[in-house]
Amino acid sequence: MQPVVFFPFELLMRTLDFYFPVVYHSNMHLNELAQCMRTAGDERRLHIICYLMKNGQRCVSEIAQGLGVSIATASHHLQVMSKDELVVAVRDGKRICYTLPKTALMNGLKKFICAHAEL
Repeated sequence: MQPVVFFPFELLMRTLDFYFPVVYHSNMHLNELAQCMRTAGDERRLHIICYLMKNGQRCVSEIAQGLGVSIATASHHLQVMSKDELVVAVRDGKRICYTLPKTALMNGLKKFICAHAEL
């Protein structure tokens, strides 16, 4: 089994900021997209995205257990991802469950991740 290698989005975004500051900041749509990519570029969040791709809608406790992290850690990352619409929160009684949105961004991200990681 090959090791999972993810593209360093944070490095890419810093490079774009340095070389294209006017273009990057003059277009709000690109600014929002860059923020989503920065959020998704965190290793733990990529693991969450992969987990949800493989398992579908899951509650915070299931995600935490599946990834071997605390519920507080999983919840924090999911809230950050929810703000950038990388996940969709669904209330199930007292529990909050998350699923991946059906968007062009998520479809593209899924293709990219699946091409570089064995899910």
